[in-house]
Amino acid sequence: MRKNHFAVVLIISLFFLWGFALNLNPILIPHLKKACQLSDTQSAFIDSASYIAYFLLAIPAGRFMKRFGYKGGIVLGLLLFATGAFLFYPAAVTRSYVFFLVALFIIASGLAFLETAANPYITVLGDEKGATQRLNFAQSFNGLAATLAPLLGGMFILSGQKLDASAEAAMSPEQLNVYLNHEASSVKIPFLIIGAVVLLVAVFLIRTPLPEIEDHEGDSDGTGSLFGEKNLMLGVIAQFFYVGAQVCVGSFFIRFSAQVAGIAEKSAALYLSGALLGFMAGRFIGTFLMQYIAPPKLLAIYSLINIALIFAAVMMNGIAAVYALMGVVFFMSIMFPTIFSLSIRGLGSRMKEGSSLVIMAIVGGAVFPVLMGKVSDMTNIHTAYIVPALCFAVVLYFALTNLKVKKIKLTTAH
Repeated sequence: MRKNHFAVVLIISLFFLWGFALNLNPILIPHLKKACQLSDTQSAFIDSASYIAYFLLAIPAGRFMKRFGYKGGIVLGLLLFATGAFLFYPAAVTRSYVFFLVALFIIASGLAFLETAANPYITVLGDEKGATQRLNFAQSFNGLAATLAPLLGGMFILSGQKLDASAEAAMSPEQLNVYLNHEASSVKIPFLIIGAVVLLVAVFLIRTPLPEIEDHEGDSDGTGSLFGEKNLMLGVIAQFFYVGAQVCVGSFFIRFSAQVAGIAEKSAALYLSGALLGFMAGRFIGTFLMQYIAPPKLLAIYSLINIALIFAAVMMNGIAAVYALMGVVFFMSIMFPTIFSLSIRGLGSRMKEGSSLVIMAIVGGAVFPVLMGKVSDMTNIHTAYIVPALCFAVVLYFALTNLKVKKIKLTTAH
């Protein structure tokens, strides 16, 4: 029994680890933009390097685990994660943006394995009646990581020093190089620590007996190609746009806060941490509300609210605009698991394949931040937030097509 409890702790730690890694991106974007002298468009490739891995690795991860087991897949995921984290050290030494992107891609490749395995794995580590409770409990640690990542990242990675054009012009090339190298070096120790912790978890997992998940194929509720499942395809599209919106809102939050409200980057990181704490609370509150409001209806209401809040943020200046964006983060909370669960309902034995397609839609997080960065470079960061507003309009359409659904079981979270 104790071994089983330890196994549960190890699997729950995976939810924390991938949540922490992904939610460091909003810190890395302004940091590497400064250290590597990037445009908004270029800095957005930090998200692209992370989220493209989900698209490329979702199916290979599933196939690997089918052959070598879920434990083998988790261990490989952790080793990739640790390798990518350790590569941040030489990337910082060389101050090579491409090197940073490669390291982030390797980290995210590991996360793709972890996410593919952890949700189903936590449900079998214990009695069947408590499976949903264990999953929700594990997902709360994902939310905790999302809150802590910008808080700790702001403390240990962001310097709080802003180099404007006039200050840069006053520096000699040698002085500028020293300053930029100092900025880049702040990621060394944090990512060495992250890599060491991840490696330690991998060692514990290797030494801990874990049950294998037996795949039981049920009867299919339908025949033909999955691409003929209209609701599934709409769900894939909605998830693509939703993840794009989620990443856009968070990744440019610090830049937005600085330009619109004059908030220093370290303080903006605290605001972002508070917003993500609201995201975690919103998931619990939303799950409670679904007992009284049909999930698609709640999804539609939240989508409408977010569109309104983003346009309010675009139209306003000062701290009120920042608060509006923090509200958007709260109302995003239920969207990923709700879209996921609505998309795969009724697929029967094809649910795994359908789930893979919805998970692959996470690639939206690689596409829309770059588009938003391009809009920002052409106009300003204020106007660029119209991009996630349009994404939420697609989520609203998907919700409206599912209004007849009264109940669903939230089975995953990101």
